[in-house]
Amino acid sequence: MFTQALLTLSLASVVFSQSGPYGQCGGQAWTGPTICQPGWLCTPFNARYSQCLPASSTVLMSPTGTDSIKAAAPTDPPSTKVGRLPALGWNSWNAYRCDINEAKVIAAANQFVSLGLQAAGYQYINIDDCWSNKARDATTKRIVPDPTKFPNGISGLAAEVHALGLKIGIYSDAGTATCAGYPGSLGFESVDAMTWNEWGIDYLKYDNCNVPGNWSDSSTPPGGDWYNSNSAIRYRQMTAALVAQPQPIQYSICIWGNAHVWDWGGRVGHSWRMSGDSSPTWSYITSIINTNLAHLASIQFGAHNDMDMMEIGNGALTIQEQRTHFAAWVFLKSPILLGTDMSKLTAAQLAIIKNTELLGFHQDIAVGTPAAPFKAYSTAPTTSPPEYYSGTSSKGTHVFIINTSANTTTKHFTLSSVPGLGTSGNFRLHDMWTGTDISGTYEATSSFSVSVAAHDTAAYRITKV
Repeated sequence: MFTQALLTLSLASVVFSQSGPYGQCGGQAWTGPTICQPGWLCTPFNARYSQCLPASSTVLMSPTGTDSIKAAAPTDPPSTKVGRLPALGWNSWNAYRCDINEAKVIAAANQFVSLGLQAAGYQYINIDDCWSNKARDATTKRIVPDPTKFPNGISGLAAEVHALGLKIGIYSDAGTATCAGYPGSLGFESVDAMTWNEWGIDYLKYDNCNVPGNWSDSSTPPGGDWYNSNSAIRYRQMTAALVAQPQPIQYSICIWGNAHVWDWGGRVGHSWRMSGDSSPTWSYITSIINTNLAHLASIQFGAHNDMDMMEIGNGALTIQEQRTHFAAWVFLKSPILLGTDMSKLTAAQLAIIKNTELLGFHQDIAVGTPAAPFKAYSTAPTTSPPEYYSGTSSKGTHVFIINTSANTTTKHFTLSSVPGLGTSGNFRLHDMWTGTDISGTYEATSSFSVSVAAHDTAAYRITKV
């Protein structure tokens, strides 16, 4: 009996000295257990922190620095079950910043239905930063929803959103904390992805704040391949965690155009931010168009340059500037996530964001490429951004004209200058904003003219007679 008691005490001390799942197991000044339970591996995160992860996990915790570590980084591609077309939805940040709660999210979901946005194709209701407690659960290491803001938890909220036939998104960060100082997911990718899957999350916006120095990129990565940069590997870790879940989650990489993300974003996620946060200004709209134009080759089905959330309904943009804002996101096939209190949208603003013909180009299931600039006529001036764009859809060839001038101006283009139309034949033009045909037909050699208001965008579909 004495021997048995000693054995029991010995076994108990071994178990007690082991760190639990996702618990800390090492790091500078750490005096706790350094051994994980069976099936879990003590994995270094940095010099100050090591964590117990599933032994079978492919998620890399150590910072990069050697070719062998980079070779071990996950290479999982994003799910092909979601994200084929650019997302259509709403995000809470531009409207509410950190003043977010369950009631506002449910209101947005109901407005999708009542305002006809769901019928127009919008489906994602996405929560941005500030939704959780400031600390993870001490035992499970899970992120905990703020019970005051979300009394029914995120899972209860997700159930309500799903009951309306919509999808729900969440926010986290590929650093130690979010931009607002809430728990980040760097080092917790597996547990967070599992948690979101259990809650019923359909979309993840993954930000880029509070990145430890050893996880950032101070120079071009060895070999010049940004897919193997520290930044890309941080996001690749979350890709691996997401694709391991039973239900697909659309993955939005919010890396602000850093680390040449357009070169590797399509191998890691479904969309990637091209810049810092948007603002409701004409200068932001024109600058982000120029940024996107430099990387149009990166856009295809399942891979989209993200020009950030919509500012329609915010600030002092004119209605013409809001039309251009929407049209540019459409013809460059950026995700379109509304970012305002939708109860305040006017009829004119709703008409813009619900335009079925522009949304049809954006969501075309047969053509995944965006429109691109073209020279409208031989003596057309150079502007920044370019004013004339053409693209194709399953319904024909399209021309979009931005008036970058501060005055109403007559714009024109020669039909034979439009890529793909050819130099012969007759054509009919259709106004995509009004949904009506332009009277008459035009020969390939003809020039079409239209008066465009300051900072407005005209949109046409051209078909051969």
